Amino acid sequence: MPDTPRPPALDPATITPRTGTAYPPEHAAICDGRLKWAMGDAVGLSHFGVNLVALPPGVASSQRHWHANEDEFVFVLEGEITLITDAGEQVLGPGMAAGFPAGRADGHVLVNRTNASVRYLEVGDRATDEVVEYSDVDMRLTRKDGKRQMTRRDGTAY
Repeated sequence: MPDTPRPPALDPATITPRTGTAYPPEHAAICDGRLKWAMGDAVGLSHFGVNLVALPPGVASSQRHWHANEDEFVFVLEGEITLITDAGEQVLGPGMAAGFPAGRADGHVLVNRTNASVRYLEVGDRATDEVVEYSDVDMRLTRKDGKRQMTRRDGTAY
């Protein structure tokens, strides 16, 4: 049995997961039950984030979206998940990965359509200024100097 890890090592089980999403209520239900363990935060990373994510059956990672200034990468650890992009759908299993380059206007989302929980790693930049466009709903996230604002596409607040 390994020793209890000490920094810089980490046991994700020691982190309290975030649940759900900060989306406006009318767009949040898709993520009900999603769990994220912010492992990058826990070890003090500041240039990129690393999350361990668990999606129970029927839950999505997010609304379908793309980032103007941040790359995003996912690596499936357990289960099968459906990746949806503008090109269609494909199933990713353990050991498979997907990457989403900053600025590519091709919305993506992961959806668990199975009867078992899915776990994957999510890695992405931490740009101070960012715009996230949501492909299927009237929503935009902007971040300027670290301050977040969720609006409709026309800029009106929720």
